[in-house]
Amino acid sequence: MSTREDSGADEPIIESRDQLVAPMQAGEKPKDRWRIGTEHEKLVYKRDGFRAPSYDEDGGIRDILLEMQQFGWQPVEEDGKVIALKGEDGAVSLEPAGQLELSGAPLENLHQTCNETGRHLTQVKAIGEKCGVGFLGLGMWPDKTREELPVMPKGRYDIMMRHMPRVGSLGLDMMLRTCTIQVNLDYSSEADMAKKFRTSLALQPLATALFANSPFTEGKPNDFLSYRSHIWSDTDPHRTGMLPFVFEDGFGYERWTDYMLDVPMYFVYRDGKYIDAAGHSFRDFLDGKLSVLPGEKPRPSDWWDHLSTAFPEVRLKSFLEMRGADGGPWSRICALPALWVGLLYDDSALDAAWDLVKDWSMEEREALRNAVPRLALDAPIPGGHRLQDLARDVLKIARQGLTARARLGESGDNETGFLSTLDEIVETGKVPAQRLLDMYHGEWGGDIKRVYKYSF
Repeated sequence: MSTREDSGADEPIIESRDQLVAPMQAGEKPKDRWRIGTEHEKLVYKRDGFRAPSYDEDGGIRDILLEMQQFGWQPVEEDGKVIALKGEDGAVSLEPAGQLELSGAPLENLHQTCNETGRHLTQVKAIGEKCGVGFLGLGMWPDKTREELPVMPKGRYDIMMRHMPRVGSLGLDMMLRTCTIQVNLDYSSEADMAKKFRTSLALQPLATALFANSPFTEGKPNDFLSYRSHIWSDTDPHRTGMLPFVFEDGFGYERWTDYMLDVPMYFVYRDGKYIDAAGHSFRDFLDGKLSVLPGEKPRPSDWWDHLSTAFPEVRLKSFLEMRGADGGPWSRICALPALWVGLLYDDSALDAAWDLVKDWSMEEREALRNAVPRLALDAPIPGGHRLQDLARDVLKIARQGLTARARLGESGDNETGFLSTLDEIVETGKVPAQRLLDMYHGEWGGDIKRVYKYSF
């Protein structure tokens, strides 16, 4: 989640609903300016005992952030504590229990994306050696209870943790125990955004299946392949899900704005502090009737903050966020943007991908999304087939899209090689979580601590 550095006191006041459409409109870019932004989180553990480090302890999360400054990162503070970093490769931030996230810079091609990822992982591994920590590429803590995990000193997290149990039973698990990989992509117009949104939302369960990597809870198999994805089903129904209105005629910026106005607020940031507005209405804020800030109206930064508090499978801000994948190791961090860039950044590929799913009913889309956390590529799809069958067609289209882009690396290779790890998953039908379960029941002998060798 994004980190605020100022209160926006010099910003103009938002006086009307029409101004709320501005961030989405401002995101429109010609095709030659489309970029790729990749975000990835990792679990941090102490090597002596595999516990999750606290913020303040020696060699803990604070020290990791401080040590990263040797690589040119600049600190971002809240209440005198370093809670994020910014630099040429984007931003490093903390999720609620100390999951370390890189929100990468907007880059032109996948070769740059993978180089950025490699630089980041090289840096954190070096710091890990000094601080006695390791980094785990999974979608969820495999062995930790909520009570065993620390909470980072960020004001918004206090507010969210109080609110989550009021609206769902698994929201605290989402905050404290999960990790993801996300990809942020551009659009050229409102129509282009709508088509990309629909296509990627319909296919998001496929990404969940391909990257399913969270089969353990508190040291035991949990009967899911992506428990992280299942967690979202009982986090907060007001801000999650498959969004049926996206597939309706006329969907665009204004309809998204209406949806976001109906998403309850979490907070307002003023004078370096987060004010608890959980459950309140942004519509009231727009009318100057927000009870926690009586008489005040929102600023553009308040709306931007609010846009970041909805958690559907695909999210719109001034770009589109693909949100369906579990966290994973280096090779899969590069594979996720390859999948979505191949499908969405070439017109022919986008048309072909939409053709695969455009005739599905909303009930069929929901059924697939609900089946995938347990079944992954074995989930049934409309027409009597399995998701694995669709995956073959989708990867073929993605490869064609990347070939058409013709973005070459230093050795003259195009971007299609970044799909290779997904090719293997689709060909075998065995997703990462199933491989972990095979090891758990086989060579690990049921010892979940062996999973800590499965790292970056």
